[in-house]
Amino acid sequence: MFYLAAKALISGALIALASETAKRFPGVGALIASLPLVSVLGMIWLWHDKPDARLMAAHSSATFWYVLPSLPMFLLIPTLLQRGLPFWAALGLGCMLTIALYVAMTWMAPRLGLQL
Repeated sequence: MFYLAAKALISGALIALASETAKRFPGVGALIASLPLVSVLGMIWLWHDKPDARLMAAHSSATFWYVLPSLPMFLLIPTLLQRGLPFWAALGLGCMLTIALYVAMTWMAPRLGLQL
C-alpha cells in the first residue's frame, strides 16, 4: 500500500508543480506539463512492477501512437478561448475531440499494422 501511495504522491506532485508554476510563468508551466514525465514515471513504475523488455517496448510504442491524437486538443482549446467560448465549453470540446481521435486511432492502428 505504501508503494501505491508513493506513486500517487510523486505523480500528483508533478501535476501540482506544473499548475503552480503556470500561475506565475505560463510558458514554464506548459514546459513542465509537456515533458513526458507522466510517461517516464509510468514506465518506471511498470518496470519496477514487472521488468519485462517486450512489455516495456510495447507500452512505449503504444504511448507514442496515443500521444498523436491528443495533440490537436492543445490547438483547439486556445482557438475556442480566443473566440470567446467559456473555458469549460472549450475544455469539453477539446476532450471530446481527443476521445474521437483516440477511437479513430484505436480503429485505424490494426489496419496500419500497429500494435496498441
